[in-house]
Amino acid sequence: MTTTDNAPAGLVGRLSTLDRFLPVWIGAAMAAGLVAGRLVPGLGTALNAVTVDGISLPIAVGLLVMMYPVLAKVRYDELGSVTRDRRLLWSSLLLNWIIGPALMFALAWLLLPDLPEYRTGLIIVGLARCIAMVIIWNDLACGDREAAAVLVAVNSVFQVVAFGLLGWFYLALLPGWLGLETTDLAVSGWEIAKSVLIFLGVPLVAGFLTRRLGERAKGRGWYETRFLPRIGPIALYGLLFTIVILFALQGDQIIARPLDVARIALPLLGYFAVMWAGSYALGKGLGLSYERTTTLAFTAAGNNFELAIAVAIATFGATSGQALAGVVGPLIEVPVLVGLVYVSLALRRRFTVEATR
Repeated sequence: MTTTDNAPAGLVGRLSTLDRFLPVWIGAAMAAGLVAGRLVPGLGTALNAVTVDGISLPIAVGLLVMMYPVLAKVRYDELGSVTRDRRLLWSSLLLNWIIGPALMFALAWLLLPDLPEYRTGLIIVGLARCIAMVIIWNDLACGDREAAAVLVAVNSVFQVVAFGLLGWFYLALLPGWLGLETTDLAVSGWEIAKSVLIFLGVPLVAGFLTRRLGERAKGRGWYETRFLPRIGPIALYGLLFTIVILFALQGDQIIARPLDVARIALPLLGYFAVMWAGSYALGKGLGLSYERTTTLAFTAAGNNFELAIAVAIATFGATSGQALAGVVGPLIEVPVLVGLVYVSLALRRRFTVEATR
């Protein structure tokens, strides 16, 4: 968090006003975006006038601003301890690239058998593993920053290599085996690689250079006690800005089709609940620390909705049901994962009590 990374979870009074009322600010940002998108003529066209790798420029700026302060906090000289933790790495790969896509496939077919466009959109969401907002959720829940940086980097590599292959498997091959309706997905590995390089690579390099140069010039003590507290709140400002813009772009569709949104929300809610709780239970069972268990849970539960929306629009069109399914994703993910941040912080006490026995 912006003020108390090492404070016990129950000491809410020590949090800054920004942290303490974060759900309120996020709810207000979502509402403001939805209302603006619905009531301001031409807003969506103006926001999409300039794009970065298919993403609206304001959203791209918001994502970069949101991720930079958190990645500047990472102690890059301690990443070796994460890469040596095979339990964490293998668990993350299993959850993200085998269980996650399979679970979303199953939920989409079980709950949306009569809505093929939305079903396909949700399957695409399940294939897009999170490399952006998950860093914020992990930091808010006092997870392991170094572990988050490593797992997000691993997910990025797998995303470039495996996204297209898994899309073919879950949309064409597996449904064919099961006698279900099949769908073709044309996606370029290079386009995905560009997205990863821009939205993860840029803030990662900036964060690394900031820490390296800052510590060299002033020392680690100054960097962590003076510099980081100054830039910390920027991450949450970037998050709130991104939410406003994201919901403003899609506010008209979401408000105009409430029943469709509700149908799409059901499998998403099931997905987040099962992935987060299952990942948390797995980390606890493996004997991981609170910090790494939390990181495992959030990196497994989060999704890269920016990529999913971009792929759906490029393949099926901006007004397609597949694109709407991707748009509904953050509408559900943002409040759910904010709630899970507080659940995680409450569970932190149990780890602390058990560790002292």
